Amino acid sequence: MTNTAYICDYIRTPIGRYAGALAGVRADDLAALPIEALMARHHRLDWARLDDVVLGCANQAGEDNRNVARMASLLAGLPCTVPGVTVNRLCASGMEAVAYAARAIAAGEAELIIAGGVESMSRAPLVMPKATEPFSRMAEIHDSTIGWRFVNPAMRSIWGVDSLAETAERLAIEFRVNREAQDRFATWSQDKAALAQRSGMLAGEILPVAPPCRRARDAAVPQFASDEHPRVTTVETLASLKPITRPDGSVTAGNATGLNDGAAALLIASDAAVSRHGLSPLARILGTAVAGVEPGRMGIGPVSATSALLGRLRMSLADLDVIELNEAFAAQALACLRGLDLPDDDPRLNRWGGAIAFGHPLGMSGARLVGTAARQLEIAKSRFALCSMCIGVGQGIALVIASVER
Repeated sequence: MTNTAYICDYIRTPIGRYAGALAGVRADDLAALPIEALMARHHRLDWARLDDVVLGCANQAGEDNRNVARMASLLAGLPCTVPGVTVNRLCASGMEAVAYAARAIAAGEAELIIAGGVESMSRAPLVMPKATEPFSRMAEIHDSTIGWRFVNPAMRSIWGVDSLAETAERLAIEFRVNREAQDRFATWSQDKAALAQRSGMLAGEILPVAPPCRRARDAAVPQFASDEHPRVTTVETLASLKPITRPDGSVTAGNATGLNDGAAALLIASDAAVSRHGLSPLARILGTAVAGVEPGRMGIGPVSATSALLGRLRMSLADLDVIELNEAFAAQALACLRGLDLPDDDPRLNRWGGAIAFGHPLGMSGARLVGTAARQLEIAKSRFALCSMCIGVGQGIALVIASVER
């Protein structure tokens, strides 16, 4: 019999725009912020009893290198006896971190873990390879923010190296997702996010951050306390934007997610740890699944992962009260909905807005989806939530959580 893994707390930074309010914060410092907040919230907990810190991070080419989870835990003030590990499943790294923690607790190998993720896409460095021969005159440089770099020629030959936007265009054609549907979906995401901000729903999960001052005269800069990426828009406004991959394409900057900065952390505990430390669970983790698809169809990965997980749990889509599906692109999200035979405007979907509105700090987003789904279950007194994401290079991930009472 396996142990139950409970989500006992969740907090995140606001999500910053590319080169925005969080651009001056190092990734390791950014990751430390929600860990510090969890420690402050649970100041009576003996943090030396924490079994591990597991953070997702997709880039790991700059200040997030050398095991950012370990660096962040030390910077946050956790005892040096608490270990840390960084996991990388690209876009789903934060959700993979939560799954890692749940599996360790289910196996009886841990009782208390901080899981989450971080990404500073603003601070991703330019990278270049070492020379392959003495006195080489060849120079190669890549922007490590997102996408392919140092491509293996065999990979290009066998599978191709389509950009993420190009894979979304492919799904738009395959699932007949036209431009109007994409812009309508993107506007819907922005509208839901705006409502969630106005109603205060998001305030309960956001840790205000004091950004570093860029100039001496900025000393009075206020704390950054709300997500920076959402914007007011209309279908008509989005319709005026040009496609980003080809002239006759349908994917635009307005119906795609952004490049963003942010960090999130969840406190995951076993039954025994909940009792020992007097914790109050938000939700319990029922299971996770991952699946592989063609790299050129990477956005459809959630369909395979969700089908596999629901089959294993003997559940159906009708059982779900909350669906958090990462919106890498409106075309991709709509293709997944159609692949799962769900309506484009399913009312259970991303009720507080999705990544088109909030942005997508790669290593953090999966943790955000799980945390916000847990909060929605608690607030609405609902039963089950699905969290799912597509993953670059052709994968999908799904995770199901349940209310504590069920």
